[in-house]
This record gives sequence, C-alpha cells and structure tokens, in this order.
Amino acid sequence: DQGPANHPQGAGREHGLLRPHQHPERGPFHPRAGHVSRGAAGLKRGRCMIDHTGIHVSDLARSRRFYTRALAPLGVVERSVRDDAVGYGAAEPAPLDDPAGTFWISAATPHAPRPHIAFRAASRAQVDAFHREALRAGGADNGAPGLRPQYHARYYAAFVLDPDGYNIEAVFHQG
Repeated sequence: DQGPANHPQGAGREHGLLRPHQHPERGPFHPRAGHVSRGAAGLKRGRCMIDHTGIHVSDLARSRRFYTRALAPLGVVERSVRDDAVGYGAAEPAPLDDPAGTFWISAATPHAPRPHIAFRAASRAQVDAFHREALRAGGADNGAPGLRPQYHARYYAAFVLDPDGYNIEAVFHQG
C-alpha cells in the first residue's frame, strides 16, 4: 500500500520555499526543520509548530460524531462545543496548548481543494484503532495501517476520508 498520492511529503520544493531568504534585520535563514534564525525563540523539543487549525464541514452533527469517535484512540477529545463549531484537543493538554482545542470543525461549505490533515499517534496500536474507529464512524478507507517507507523508514500510518472527503491520517513516526 503506497498511501495517498497527494501526501505533502517534500511539498514546497517545487515552489522554491527551501531557498535561502534574507531577513532585513537578522540576516539569512533557511526555512527548514531544525533551523532557528538569530533572535527567534524557536520551537522547543516535542512542541508543535501550529497552535490550532480547522476545517469547514457540511453537516456539523455528522462530522462531530465522526471525529469524536475517530480521534478518541489518539487521546483526542472534544474541548469546546459551540452552535457552529467543535474544538478538539488532547485529553490532557500540555501547558501551552489552546484549552479550547487545537483542531476545529466548523459548519460551513467545505474547503476546495480539501486539505490533508495528519494526527500524531503514540503507537502503531493507536494508528490501527484510529483506522478501525474512523471506518466504523462512517469514514472511507484511503490507506490501511502500515509502513510507508517512501516517507521515511519508520513512518507507520493509516488514511481515511471523512464524511466530506477530507483525507485524514494518523501517523506514528517510530513505527
């Protein structure tokens, strides 16, 4: 199983995003993993780069049922529920996590094209459980759990299309 063709591994190279840039005050820097420009606080080990993100869904109640069940094996729970949106986050958030949620679904016309979203898993068993529960919740298989050596040697992941066709993944990098 090769996984989905639209995986973003290596994305940006074709757009020249990995070429060096010049900051007017701090000098040159390369926007690549592990590089912090002079004067920048940077990310601490184990911290995520993105604070929160979200998608638009056509049927909030249906998507809420799907994501609540699919993300539960990853330790992700509903953190905030509003009339037009639901925020999901870790059951035990880290000190700097947004307490309202790091992943949001909002009632609106779904994005086009649909972005790919990968959720971090802590084990192969979590990836397997995510895939199983996402299918039981109405998702469509888009890549069974397994190693994806084309990304890196220990990339273990599963892919599911959510009710609106978003390509959702659970990935364990120590697979």
